Amino acid sequence: MEHPRREAIRLEDVLHALSDPMRMRVVRTLAEENCELSCSVFDLPVSKSTTTHHFRVLRECGVIHQIYRGTAKMSALRRADLDALFPGLLDSVLAAAALQEGRLGVDRG
Repeated sequence: MEHPRREAIRLEDVLHALSDPMRMRVVRTLAEENCELSCSVFDLPVSKSTTTHHFRVLRECGVIHQIYRGTAKMSALRRADLDALFPGLLDSVLAAAALQEGRLGVDRG
């Protein structure tokens, strides 16, 4: 699987990746758990192919890192890379998403 080098991660790509509610749901879960999680942990209300697409977008934009461990595809947030490139961005977006969820009383996606 291809992952962009830290230097190649672009702000507009990260913002695009975070603009989708399903992808934001994945990012929030990874941020809360602060560890690698198997893709099977995420119970997104979309088809398997759409879920695969969302993970690919997050990976190709540099938001997550994926690796196979046996037969499981594990995902982790690239927090260190994102914080180094765009200080405060991830924390601000995660905080805003939590506030929006509370304000609108909506589920995470």
